[in-house]
Amino acid sequence: MLSGALMLSAAGLAVTPVPPAAATDTPTVTTRYGQLRGTAGQTADDYLGIPYAAPPVGGLRWKPPAAPGHWSGVRDATRPGNPCMQTGSSTPWGDLAGPGTPSEDCLYLNVHTPAERSLRDRPVMVWLHGGGFTIGSGTFYDGGELAARGDVVVVTLNYRLGAFGYLSHPGLAGESPEGVSGNYGLLDQQAALRWVRQNIAAFGGDPGNVTVFGESAGGGSVCQHLVSPRTLGLYHRAIAQSGCGFPLPTQESHQRTGADWAASLGCADVACLRAKPAGELLSAAQSPTARWVPNVDGRVLPLQITDALEQGRFHHVPVLQGTTADEGRLTVASTYDLAGRRLTPAGYPVAVRALYGDRADAILARYPLSDHGSPAEALGAVLTDSQFSCLQSRTAELMADHTRSYQYEFADRGAMDHLNLPVGFPLGAPHGSEIRYVFGGVSGTPAQNALADRMLGYWTGFAHTGVPYAVGAPRWHQYPKVQVLAPEAITATTTFPQDHECDLWLPSDQARS
Repeated sequence: MLSGALMLSAAGLAVTPVPPAAATDTPTVTTRYGQLRGTAGQTADDYLGIPYAAPPVGGLRWKPPAAPGHWSGVRDATRPGNPCMQTGSSTPWGDLAGPGTPSEDCLYLNVHTPAERSLRDRPVMVWLHGGGFTIGSGTFYDGGELAARGDVVVVTLNYRLGAFGYLSHPGLAGESPEGVSGNYGLLDQQAALRWVRQNIAAFGGDPGNVTVFGESAGGGSVCQHLVSPRTLGLYHRAIAQSGCGFPLPTQESHQRTGADWAASLGCADVACLRAKPAGELLSAAQSPTARWVPNVDGRVLPLQITDALEQGRFHHVPVLQGTTADEGRLTVASTYDLAGRRLTPAGYPVAVRALYGDRADAILARYPLSDHGSPAEALGAVLTDSQFSCLQSRTAELMADHTRSYQYEFADRGAMDHLNLPVGFPLGAPHGSEIRYVFGGVSGTPAQNALADRMLGYWTGFAHTGVPYAVGAPRWHQYPKVQVLAPEAITATTTFPQDHECDLWLPSDQARS
């Protein structure tokens, strides 16, 4: 179920790219690799399909990203690069891969800058897309409006996905000078951050003021970069939306899983795997026993996220993080209603027992059907609290011991109503529903539009100053206060852990009273 939520997150109201206004001139910039020609719009200029690493093909498959090549002349940057290898993901919001055909040659990024020129360098916001580490692309999100309205430079990017980005195997570890494998997708993201540090000044961005932000798998990646020693100095603020603190497999267990997967393809060594066509690998990667996620390898990721935070072993930059009020309802909808069936009252305890085994009685006692409008809403609350809210509350608490830590809960219960999805219960504010509020893609009620304006202001204000400040919006206090972002009113609460039954989901020594 969690996998379903992570995969759908990139679609949960992401902004589909809109063609820019008719160009009045042709903006050109010079990077250390060559010149680029972008597209000028009325409010933002776009530079698309910029290579930030060499194509990871042939002998570079399952290798750390290599530097991109130089080019002569002026490179066309008016069209996005290929999305990374992934299966089709048809949803009510479109194909999450965005435009283009998935390919192994996919390490491209996009830069969006305000059309209005500035005498000073602007803050930079680097977006890491969600999609369960198996689907999605940077181009699916148009950063133009966020750039123009927030007076920031926005970078979106692709990174290797699925088996191409996260395969661990003893043979790959043997090739590595450090004896580790996997985490290639994370290394791609770090390569993109290095590219930003080296090149973003050409676009009017400040390499000394970079905010890395992402949602779901992208939010998890943000927290993984917080504990990775390799990202020191690459960013200066971090925003993790619905994705911090997910437990990850160890290098040892991930290599065993990878070796078993390779054996299912008839491969005992890496040479055999590299000889396989990409399409065959992609098909095999859909195995239900495969788990394509980062791993704790002791190098890129030295520790589990919560362990590193407990020890203070992370980059002490200001962090803004949070969840949506009804994270789990999208998973319930995709598992039941959108799959052509309904969760019944009799099926609710069966589902809880299947997920939680001998803990089910205690969980059902805390989440009785009588407290919820439907079985789907009850199961949604269980998934929200167990898989998102309490983990993120814990990471916000741990960070607060070392740095400025801000937490939010997005609570627009009508955030997805405009999609009219065929579900038999209110979707509320599910996983991914806050994305378009951040990117400036809301056209709803006056109250929703006002909330979206304030959220865009909070996010970009944080990028400017390290404090989530927005003109005309309520003050945002540090943890333990949690900013509740709702169209009715923006308020602060100190009862978030109790509201989400966190004493049930966290070890007793970690749950706040």
